[in-house]
Amino acid sequence: MTKPLSSPKSLTDTPPGPRAAEPSSARPTVGEPKGAARQGVPSAVRPDPRQEDGRLPVAWLHISAPKGAVPTATSRCLCGRDRSAVGHRRVLALITDHTDHRDTCPLRTPQEGRAAA
Repeated sequence: MTKPLSSPKSLTDTPPGPRAAEPSSARPTVGEPKGAARQGVPSAVRPDPRQEDGRLPVAWLHISAPKGAVPTATSRCLCGRDRSAVGHRRVLALITDHTDHRDTCPLRTPQEGRAAA
């Protein structure tokens, strides 16, 4: 048989089961709007620098070349292309291949209607 844990420092009993939350008292307001905010003048908000212009990123080329270390690169595209390279020569070749992929990617150049042109 287990003995219930009790703390000799506890002064209040905890009722069994859940209980309803009590509403908090209203807090006093610590100040009122001043200047333009009080008069209802909108504040100056800078425009969103990433406005939609119809373009979507399709392919990414990530190159890591820390000083004194072997460079690495990855080339990924939403069409499913995923390639990587390690070493100076192979990274340079992957950069060229990634650039060439722009012309052949089916997501960038729709194949429909291409044969008719």
